[in-house]
Amino acid sequence: MLKSMIYKEWLKIRWFLIGAAILGLFIIAYMFMNVQRSITFQGANAVWYNILFLNKMIFGIMKYVPLLIGIGIGVAQYFPETVNKRIKLTFHLPLFENRALMMMLSVGMICLLLTYLLHFMVFWMLSNYYFAHEITVASLITITPWFLSGLAAYFLVGLIVLEPVWKYRILYAFAAAMFVPLYLKSGMIGAYGPINIPLALLTVLISVSLLFSAYRFRKGEM
Repeated sequence: MLKSMIYKEWLKIRWFLIGAAILGLFIIAYMFMNVQRSITFQGANAVWYNILFLNKMIFGIMKYVPLLIGIGIGVAQYFPETVNKRIKLTFHLPLFENRALMMMLSVGMICLLLTYLLHFMVFWMLSNYYFAHEITVASLITITPWFLSGLAAYFLVGLIVLEPVWKYRILYAFAAAMFVPLYLKSGMIGAYGPINIPLALLTVLISVSLLFSAYRFRKGEM
């Protein structure tokens, strides 16, 4: 039964996930093509100077990409469950309800993490090719909250979409709009280093928020 449920979740998100993975790779490739062009016409020293002393982020174009991917996968996975309250079919399966929900969440989260890992590794390899190790490390520290924002958005979309009570749905949406920008604050390259671990822990904590909406769905609240 679990295999069937996992396959069902995969069917809902597969095309968006594949498209998002390709789009992310395209953006990263485009970004480093610009780096190559800048090195060719301005010289490597000028490019490094712009990054180290003028704080010009050559990777700023990808800031909102993980966020949009997380939102998109969340909508693709959870919105179909609200059509004619299809998620109630899941609650009637011979399986603990919370276990079924956490399985749904795990499938989406793992797919999202694998997509992010692909983008993160490609970025890391290309950055290592063009820049010194110190610049690469600072860049990875800077983009980490952006990927965490995508995970947080995915969890919060599940909370909002599955919420059957509109007043709570609006409240959750407002809270998410205030919360997610914490991951996207501007700053010096590498400045997010001290806060990345707390942000990761906070993201883990909100990962179970889906259970609150699902509880009211099971109770039949409207």
